[in-house]
Amino acid sequence: MTPRATSSPNPSPSARVAATYRGLVHIPKHLKGCKNNTECDALLINSNSHTDTYPAISVRGNQHSTQHEASVSQVSADQIFYLMQRGLTEAEAMSLSVNGFINDLAKEFPMEYSVELKRLIDLEMEDSVG
Repeated sequence: MTPRATSSPNPSPSARVAATYRGLVHIPKHLKGCKNNTECDALLINSNSHTDTYPAISVRGNQHSTQHEASVSQVSADQIFYLMQRGLTEAEAMSLSVNGFINDLAKEFPMEYSVELKRLIDLEMEDSVG
């Protein structure tokens, strides 16, 4: 399952950014003892951002274990301030926060994809702060 997200190409600090996750887990009747854990974590980068989660879990039969977890957090202004007091620009501080949030996910990717993802986040955050 892959989250689908939409955002403006270079969001300003006041831009409205939206992310939507739509996932489907289907366990057919003939399978036995299936386990599923779906996690949907979102990070809001400004006060105009929002996220929606629409999980769908379809289980046929018995003896299966399924669960869905969702969490939403916001980039902490205090954290950005703290990092800026240590010499980072606002864009670098925001990039560090976002990269830290997705670090566990990025570890699952091949190295070249992880490096490219970090570059894209750095570019996006550079254009997103005022």
